[in-house]
Amino acid sequence: MTFNSRFLLGLVATLSLGAVGIALVSQYAFDMPPCAWCVMQRLIYLAIGGLCLLGLLLPAGLARRALASLGVLLAASGVLAAWYQFNVAAKLFSCDQTFADRFMTSIGLDAAVPWLFGIYASCMDAVVHVLGIEYAIWSLSLFVVLGLLLILAATRRA
Repeated sequence: MTFNSRFLLGLVATLSLGAVGIALVSQYAFDMPPCAWCVMQRLIYLAIGGLCLLGLLLPAGLARRALASLGVLLAASGVLAAWYQFNVAAKLFSCDQTFADRFMTSIGLDAAVPWLFGIYASCMDAVVHVLGIEYAIWSLSLFVVLGLLLILAATRRA
């Protein structure tokens, strides 16, 4: 069974926006405050979802494939962010002045939309296991899946 680029972009948008929804439920219903690397990954998920929704509005062709290709780059940046969170930042007492903290505060989203992008925990305090697997690994895995789906979308015809 083969899937066209429209279906794949819709699936990626759904998964990306769903990941942010799950992060918000985790934060507000299960008291899991996010660190700087967590909220940076939220921003990447939203950017991927937004690109995919834009791609759904465009006719099939070069523009849709270009957006999917840009999404692959964003997914790769998400993999790097999740990897860094898991391997480095989670072992630091503070994420203060790491790239994610400087980036998120410099663009002002943490102050403008604190319910979504507020940084409320240190990276060490934000380490949480879900079903025995660290949250950052779940995120890394999803970014890999999104990247693979986007590669398919970028190479598929309408």
